[in-house]
Amino acid sequence: MSRDETRTGQRTTADTDILVDMDHRAMKKISSMFSSLQEKLHRSKRRSSSDPGVSPVPGAVPPAGRRHTGQLFFEYLLVVSLRKRRNEEGYEPHITYQFPKREVMGRLQREEEEKCMKAVHLFCFPEGINWAPLTEYRSETFSFVLTEVDGSRRNGYCRRLLPEGRGARVPEAYCIISHVACFGLFSKIFDEVEKRRQISKAMIYPFMQSLREAPLPSPGNTVTIRSFIPDAGTEIISLTRPAESWLEHVDFQTLFSCLSDEEVLMVFAATVMERRIVFISEELSTLSQVLHAVAALLNPFVWQHTYISIVPTVLIDVCAAPTPYLLGVQKSLLDLLTDRSDLMIVDLSPGAETKFITRIGDEEFLLPAKLKEELLSRLSARTHHASTEELNRLVSEAFLFLFIRSVGHFSQHFKRSGNSRQFQKKSFLKAVEHKSHLSFVKLFIQTQMFDLFIQEEETQAHPNAFFHRKVSEYQERKRSEKMKAGWVRGVVV
Repeated sequence: MSRDETRTGQRTTADTDILVDMDHRAMKKISSMFSSLQEKLHRSKRRSSSDPGVSPVPGAVPPAGRRHTGQLFFEYLLVVSLRKRRNEEGYEPHITYQFPKREVMGRLQREEEEKCMKAVHLFCFPEGINWAPLTEYRSETFSFVLTEVDGSRRNGYCRRLLPEGRGARVPEAYCIISHVACFGLFSKIFDEVEKRRQISKAMIYPFMQSLREAPLPSPGNTVTIRSFIPDAGTEIISLTRPAESWLEHVDFQTLFSCLSDEEVLMVFAATVMERRIVFISEELSTLSQVLHAVAALLNPFVWQHTYISIVPTVLIDVCAAPTPYLLGVQKSLLDLLTDRSDLMIVDLSPGAETKFITRIGDEEFLLPAKLKEELLSRLSARTHHASTEELNRLVSEAFLFLFIRSVGHFSQHFKRSGNSRQFQKKSFLKAVEHKSHLSFVKLFIQTQMFDLFIQEEETQAHPNAFFHRKVSEYQERKRSEKMKAGWVRGVVV
């Protein structure tokens, strides 16, 4: 595949879940459409690369305050319910409410929304028709991403719960569609939605209206929402975005509670080499959080292939695709994965006998031994009482350090040609700091994520400023340590 064919230009976590204008039958044939699907997704990333809500770029932490971006918190709220299938067994999901209502929207917005509707309910209830009334159901929150054929991207956040009532009843889902990628923020919003749902469904919509009218705060800032609740009066709800915007859609806690540090490194190694990886769990929230976390470990590089955090039953054929992917599949569908050649299947279930149902077998040896030791050492520094922000920072910096040590010298190997720069691969490889890193670097530079990274460096002004800054800090520390060591030797002599 040529560099022009693989180029995407989008700096995001690369959640490319589905083209939402496909109808239900076409989705079942998705594996036969992979070539055109990938090209559309690549074009979509180029067009949306300037969207700050979808593609946050690492940078300086903004000062405290209530600055906002001018964006909306969300596009709309959907209520997805289950209803009996006509003349057939089982239930099917359908949208029973949306806010804001369709009549207040323009024609083009309504058309786009109708396309989105065809896919949203599949992700809210990906299990398909196999539902039955329940008397108990623990609510759960998960997320997915919708990519439309015109290239626009929206995040879906879903809270499934059992509505108040007597006797057996089926769950319902509240789904927020937003251009903002911030799982923790919307999880807190859903806490407020669920609290109001237990009083009355009608209490939800004034709260969502207040939220829609409020400005989205910039990373590190807070906005307050006033909301009235009968018998409780007016509540003031504070919503804060994490200071480091590139990690606001990530919570590494779930990943490290499901896998040991060594197992995480094996998954990371397979991901860096752009292999086919399927994560298995019954919990939708576990699947979505773990996949987002694994993708975030690649920073400053970006996963460029198929990424579906929760694969609906009707899309299970996507697992047969020969191209690299990161997929989240419910454990009940495991038997449908018949072709397991060259595939890593990771079981995230508590108490699983083995975390790797199948794998190629070389994952322990892909990372340089010395860098692997350093990475494990840095990860061991985390504490059980660390906040989400503290854990995110420690984990992300640990994996970032691996890239700094192995390929951080890339910026010294560009040759200017007119108004552009060309990467000098041969001199870059010769300059690898430690020869023990060379085999890893040779494999890594063949990936699409590295190829895109270099293309951005060749054609754009400061596309990876955060990584450049971290590399410079590391090199400055090395120079200081070297000077200090030389001074000590001089004194001793």
